[in-house]
Amino acid sequence: MAAASFTAAKFLAPVAARSGGERAPPLPAGASSSSFARTLRRGGAHHPRLRTAFAVSSDLLAGNKAAQAAATHPAVTREEALELYEDMVLGRVFEDMCAQMYYRGKMFGFVHLYNGQEAVSTGFIKLLNQADCVVSTYRDHVHALSKGVPARSVMAELFGKATGCCRGQGGSMHMFSAPHNLLGGFAFIGEGIPVATGAAFAAKYRHEVLKESSPDGLDVTMAFFGDGTCNNGQFFECLNMAQLWKLPIVFVVENNLWAIGMSHLRATSDPEIWKKGPSFGMPGVHVDGMDVLKVREVAKEAIERARRGEGPTLVECETYRFRGHSLADPDELRKPDEKTHYAARDPITALKKYIIEQNLATESELKSIEKKIDDVVEEAVEFADASPHPPRSQLLENVFADPKGFGIGPDGTYRCEDPKFTQGTAQV
Repeated sequence: MAAASFTAAKFLAPVAARSGGERAPPLPAGASSSSFARTLRRGGAHHPRLRTAFAVSSDLLAGNKAAQAAATHPAVTREEALELYEDMVLGRVFEDMCAQMYYRGKMFGFVHLYNGQEAVSTGFIKLLNQADCVVSTYRDHVHALSKGVPARSVMAELFGKATGCCRGQGGSMHMFSAPHNLLGGFAFIGEGIPVATGAAFAAKYRHEVLKESSPDGLDVTMAFFGDGTCNNGQFFECLNMAQLWKLPIVFVVENNLWAIGMSHLRATSDPEIWKKGPSFGMPGVHVDGMDVLKVREVAKEAIERARRGEGPTLVECETYRFRGHSLADPDELRKPDEKTHYAARDPITALKKYIIEQNLATESELKSIEKKIDDVVEEAVEFADASPHPPRSQLLENVFADPKGFGIGPDGTYRCEDPKFTQGTAQV
């Protein structure tokens, strides 16, 4: 019954149409989405087999003029709309600058950009409190920015500088910030999900045993991962554990349809990832990940459920990355017409159009936001470039539990520089 109480019966489910899987049922004739949602809450009175949150198409992006005209009130306030727009533009401009800096030799290793997926990060993370946690993947720059990590700290980290959020030791795939409760980017797929599940368990323990949580309810953890991860064991184990213990966590699948060069439709027996939620007794929701307003509406309900102690939610956001898997990827496997199709559904362009049509802001106001973000990102680059590299003495910090007892000798010198350090060990 927990799954049936989720009221997100309004969101785009194109994967079902493409995969040939079970389609979401249409709205009953003459029924509004809100009345259909009430049916869900009652346990599906008119649909006896309805036990999960289904999805129907997004009016905003499907071009349903009648439905748009019926919406007499904007889905967000002016302040909320401008916050969403600024955060999404920040993510896009920051990542575009990262590409420039990478090709200029300012960044090293693999750099995975988030262009095209901004609606997911913004739609979810901007609803969180400071005490809530975010666990990310190797595509983590924009998650860090949405959680409030300053652009200059993220850029400096990418440059490998001491002023970065991880003092230059994390780099692109390992963003971490304790003050912002960003618990890390994780380079291996799936490895962040158990960390997020543990953080959610800690939040529940603080709330129920230590009585330390805020009066608003439980602190919420958000775990981001991609479609390729959903065939891994950690995913299923953590869904089971989270539902068993009713942990305050939202599992967010950023389904950009490709796991590096493997099409999602070729890699899994059932491409509708959201269906895996109800298998464990939690709500499963599919939402158009290119529409920040739809993402935000789903996110709001999932976060509120978790905060009330009602347990986890699995949300599949169908989105698309506008660049290759990483900046080292020539992106030759995806068809040009597929890329063109999703480029035409740019989430930032869609939000900008909505804001102007709803008279929430003017074109000039949005341009001033864009100029502000350009300045922020330019300053971040200047700051990162001028920042010092980490000192050599930092090399073994955060590696050993007691670095002075193993990595660094009593006199402050590195033990590995002592010729006797490797005596008795295998020589490689």
